[in-house]
Amino acid sequence: MGIIDIEEALELADDKGLDLVEVSGKSDPPVCRIMDYGKFKYQQSKKLHDAKKKQAVIRIKEIKLRPKTEEHDFQFKLKHALGFLKDGNKVKVTLQYRGREMAFSHMGVELLQRFAEEADEVGEVETKPRAEGRTTFMILAPKKEK
Repeated sequence: MGIIDIEEALELADDKGLDLVEVSGKSDPPVCRIMDYGKFKYQQSKKLHDAKKKQAVIRIKEIKLRPKTEEHDFQFKLKHALGFLKDGNKVKVTLQYRGREMAFSHMGVELLQRFAEEADEVGEVETKPRAEGRTTFMILAPKKEK
């Protein structure tokens, strides 16, 4: 519409039953738009809501092992981890040592590597086995689909 006086712009907006919205106040002269501001805010909130819907939420699930974990328990926990990976979640595999088990930490790392090998078809190692105090952990992430 070009450059219009503020009172005239407010009158135009009032006649149409709309609002006068300042788009850019720093320019000279300030840029305004005649629009239904309530409808605009509603559409913005809808866009934001739809964007949140499409977001993929990745959670980290944790599986805890011990160096003396028996074969059946190992397979049971592996089955749960594979399910988590198939659902698109990451899996943190934690190995806890107690007492003198720390002297055999190499056995724990081997157990974690075996876990990673058996979960290889669904997940890949994101963080290699790393020791922190009395625990060793690694993180598995779901394989990316090609």
